Amino acid sequence: MLLNLLVKPGWVVLENVVQDRIGHELFGTFTAVLTLATIVAAVSDLGTTQLSTKRLAASASYFTDFFPTLLPLRAGLGISFLGLTVGLGWVLGYRDHWLLLLAVTAAGLLFTQYTQFLRGVLQAHQRFNTDAILSVLERVLLLGLVLGLLPLGLTLERYVAVRLVAGLFTLLLLVGLIRRLYGPVGLRPRWRQARQLLVESLPLAFITLVYGLNERIDMLMLERLVSAREASYYAAAYRWVDAVMMYLWTVLPLFFARFARATGQRAEQQELLWFGQRVVTVPLLLVVAFGLFRGELLFFQFQHSTPAEIARMTQCLQLLFLNVLVHAFFAIYSTLLTSTDHEKPVSWLVTGSIALNVGLNFLLMPRYGALAGAANTTLCAVFVSVGYVWLVPRRTGVALPLQMLGQLALAFAGLCAGWYALRTYAGLPWWLETALAAALLLGLVFALGVVRVDELRAVLQRKGEEPEK
Repeated sequence: MLLNLLVKPGWVVLENVVQDRIGHELFGTFTAVLTLATIVAAVSDLGTTQLSTKRLAASASYFTDFFPTLLPLRAGLGISFLGLTVGLGWVLGYRDHWLLLLAVTAAGLLFTQYTQFLRGVLQAHQRFNTDAILSVLERVLLLGLVLGLLPLGLTLERYVAVRLVAGLFTLLLLVGLIRRLYGPVGLRPRWRQARQLLVESLPLAFITLVYGLNERIDMLMLERLVSAREASYYAAAYRWVDAVMMYLWTVLPLFFARFARATGQRAEQQELLWFGQRVVTVPLLLVVAFGLFRGELLFFQFQHSTPAEIARMTQCLQLLFLNVLVHAFFAIYSTLLTSTDHEKPVSWLVTGSIALNVGLNFLLMPRYGALAGAANTTLCAVFVSVGYVWLVPRRTGVALPLQMLGQLALAFAGLCAGWYALRTYAGLPWWLETALAAALLLGLVFALGVVRVDELRAVLQRKGEEPEK
């Protein structure tokens, strides 16, 4: 997770440079093509990656018993994915050169997807350090290849090609490593096993599909309904949102495991929820406020964009950072629900959110473009979060930390008021302004009782006593 947190910001900055060099028009269409391939990839996997990782972790014999069937099954699904992606691209209106780029992009995603599938073998055999390196290897290779292309001349075709090369190299390296560690796997496909695997994996496929659609559909619809340029503005803003959300996807799995372990123990789950609420929310309050008041600074890489284009991307960013704010407050409730076997209502909530998002996109995108996509994403996050708040006490019996939510909301309001005053009256450099805002948030957190001094002292005291035990 630490490796991903280190690589992700560098990749965001470099991808912004790629977009700036290629141009908004071309990159917007590429973003739509990549989005289409990503959505189809989520469908074509049919949940087999999650299933194999789960089964391998439970039983090492799964590797020898089922992989002779699973490997050719995954290969067949991958080939079907390529054909389905190109077919859907043709139906949506992509032709000739763009259809070829779609096929190459889909092939790169296929390699990446197969790598994620095979990494389950390493995870099941407790080789977490090796798995961690492989999890970022493709992105690091891609960073190096793109940096090498910058002085030579970066084109869209070269960018798509190096994505393919990085994905293929990582896959071949992993295949060689698995063969060296565990020996070759004979391919003996059995229809009964394949049918069993598909039946077991379909529920996981549904969850993967709804979450993939919920996050990706806006960019594809923008390019098809409005213009490639509007899609590129949204993509530039969403890239930073995706980077910020890495904090949530790093912290929340830790609480997922703890919630699951405390299933049936409401008092312990409530304590975890109230503690997790602060851990998840407080750091993101500062990040969201920075995006609202200094968001334009995040687009410093766009040297070839006009002030109007920078302003458009900044407006999208500000709307999408409100989406981050909603997740900062309420994403932990989804974690509690899914960790305690309430995945089904969560999936239906997300499905309803997708339907709402698509409907709003058709209604508002033709008039407001990228801003409509960003606003609709935030509205749908509110819709889903209201559902979480309604479900948690009814399905888990855990009380909501309503007082703490109010305190956190007041802290954010106070932070925004203070930052507005700094921007309006102080005229400070952005870094000093941000430092003072961070100090203000820290003071508000203690003043409003979000974190108490005696509570912090007790934690520090316990840590000091640990070496003596």
